[in-house]
Amino acid sequence: MRSLLCVSFLFVFVSAAWGSSGAASPGAASPDADVGPALNEVVITGTYRPSLEIDVPASVSVLDAATLREAGQAHLEDVLALIPNLNWAGDTSRPRYFQIRGIGELEQYQGAPNPSVGLLIDDIDFSGLGSAATLFDVDHIEVLRGPQGMRYGANALGGLIYAQSAEPADTAGGRVELGAGNYGERDYGAMLTGPVPALDSSFRLAAQHYRSDGYYRDVYLNRNDTDRRGELTLRGRWRYQPSEQLRVDLSLLHVQIDNGYDAFTLDNSRNTQSDHPGVDSQHSTGASAHVTYSGIGPATLTVIGSYAKTLVKYSFDGDWGNPNLWAPYIYDYNDVQNRNRNTQSLEARLATNHEHGLNWLLGVYGLQLHESLNEDSSGLFFDPTAGGEVPPVQSSLTSSRFRSRTGAVFGELDGEWTTKWRWTVGLRGERWSARYSDDSHEFHPANNLWGAAASLTRVISGTQSAYASVSRGYKAGGFNLSQAILPSQINFNPESDVSFELGYKAELLERTLRLNTDVFYMRRHALQVKTSEQLDPSDPNTFTLFTGNADSGFNYGLEGELQWQATPSLVVAASLGLLQTRYHGFVQDQVLLPDRALPNAPPWQAAVSATYRDPRGPFARVDVTGMGGYYFDLPPNFTTSSSYGLVNGRLGWQAQRWSASLWGRNLLDKKYPVRGFYFSDTPQDFLADPPVNRLYTQLGDPRAWGVNVSVSF
Repeated sequence: MRSLLCVSFLFVFVSAAWGSSGAASPGAASPDADVGPALNEVVITGTYRPSLEIDVPASVSVLDAATLREAGQAHLEDVLALIPNLNWAGDTSRPRYFQIRGIGELEQYQGAPNPSVGLLIDDIDFSGLGSAATLFDVDHIEVLRGPQGMRYGANALGGLIYAQSAEPADTAGGRVELGAGNYGERDYGAMLTGPVPALDSSFRLAAQHYRSDGYYRDVYLNRNDTDRRGELTLRGRWRYQPSEQLRVDLSLLHVQIDNGYDAFTLDNSRNTQSDHPGVDSQHSTGASAHVTYSGIGPATLTVIGSYAKTLVKYSFDGDWGNPNLWAPYIYDYNDVQNRNRNTQSLEARLATNHEHGLNWLLGVYGLQLHESLNEDSSGLFFDPTAGGEVPPVQSSLTSSRFRSRTGAVFGELDGEWTTKWRWTVGLRGERWSARYSDDSHEFHPANNLWGAAASLTRVISGTQSAYASVSRGYKAGGFNLSQAILPSQINFNPESDVSFELGYKAELLERTLRLNTDVFYMRRHALQVKTSEQLDPSDPNTFTLFTGNADSGFNYGLEGELQWQATPSLVVAASLGLLQTRYHGFVQDQVLLPDRALPNAPPWQAAVSATYRDPRGPFARVDVTGMGGYYFDLPPNFTTSSSYGLVNGRLGWQAQRWSASLWGRNLLDKKYPVRGFYFSDTPQDFLADPPVNRLYTQLGDPRAWGVNVSVSF
């Protein structure tokens, strides 16, 4: 711990010292040097007030439209590795659960949705539903790391992912894209935008369909598409602006994910043997209205309303096998979950935005969530060598209903002590209440929660700043539904954390070099941790997950990002995330578990990219990403992943109205896991005395390649 802290602080302060030296200050480069054009300004929109990135006293990463287009393919999954200290857990066909700085969920939850990482797409709440994060016609994605209790309350303990689609244009235009690749990949997309002068407005419509056979082969069914991907995205935006004082943005989104889920094998290969391949589908429809009105004296009124409806079907072959594989045993289990979630949110805030002097902000927020879950777990196990008759199929049907309501009030002040020193302070209070019921449970939890944030920024120059901040985040409590847990383990308490951060941001070398660094130390209280247990060794559907509270814990580390316009044609970028985590005092089955790092929290993540663009047309991009090994889960699972690195690339030609490119992902065809479970799955293992546990992993995507063509008009 001490060594990493020393390295982290040294990294930040050396960066600041180097940035403030004469050799690196603006204008210090030789007039004859081949200095590229200045990098584009980056505006952060996920905060209360849109601000230049250099002015935001927080650790923020931004992936712009060019990066999403050149480094991505179809989904947020494609570009996650470019963002330091952001990871995701498998157990689904697309990333649905994210971890920022080691905080976040890992799999399908039991009971009630209780996300630690917020996900907003055009102001529509998709927290815990990350499959909706497709990339077609997305303008940028912002990742705000650390507790965002001031901005988004209980759903952003670890941070916030904020995606915004492209805005309507003032001139008519459009784009058509076609793509094809190996593993049966095909994608078709189109966009149309333009003004409607008679209505003081403009519009933008976009649609894309993406499909792939997936990367597994079911050798029992002789099929290559049981882990298929079929993904449809429809976007619409309408901007009404009759005057400079009033602007109304309406956004519509429909994402239809119809994917297979057949990703676990007994030998951790890509050859499955399932007789009942699973399904991972998510149909999400949402709408939002974002209204700003600046005709109230010195203040601006902002009102944001959203609605979303999501249907999720998630099923899997519980035994991962078939009758031929398990003979002479009869061993056959299947699990099907159907979820229906509806959310409505409304936020209103009034704020001043003076360039100098004191600014204030006051607001209220409300969120209502309804979710129903119907789960059918069925199957049986019979050992003919033990004698007796074949038992009937065991079936477990569960139907539950959940409703939660959140109300919050918040306020923020910011100002200047001098032209070189800026400060902010904010406070948020939140009331969360819920009602849950199923065939045998009924809960009515409620929590009073609060968050706060304060920062101090030193303006070193017009292109450099350093900041110190402290923030308090929080997360609501909840409940477990496993029949095997003790009565004292049914409910778990809210969690809170306090994060201390130091950061440095700069735009150097005539704004051709952008540097962001941040070191953080987060102290966590009553942190919520989830562990697992298989109640019946012969029934994989009894593999249960439940959450409890550890006494305390910490997360600390570093995030650094660099972007350099090395020449007019070449941009080099790099990122680094260092992370250490620990929980303390977690009791499971009346046994104190050993203190250990959190799961899915790699100690390091790094990315390096280079983009070359010749004004005559040719362009190329290469990305090298990697991460260190991490624990897959909490005890009794002590298994870990191995460190790995991936290479992605794109090569093409860009003209005024068209472009064509050849892309490749995981070019070295590395085999790497995205999720791991440790338990007994085969009869030979769970009938042994004692039972034998083994590690089973879901693999990340193998080497894939394809071509894309885009035509604009």
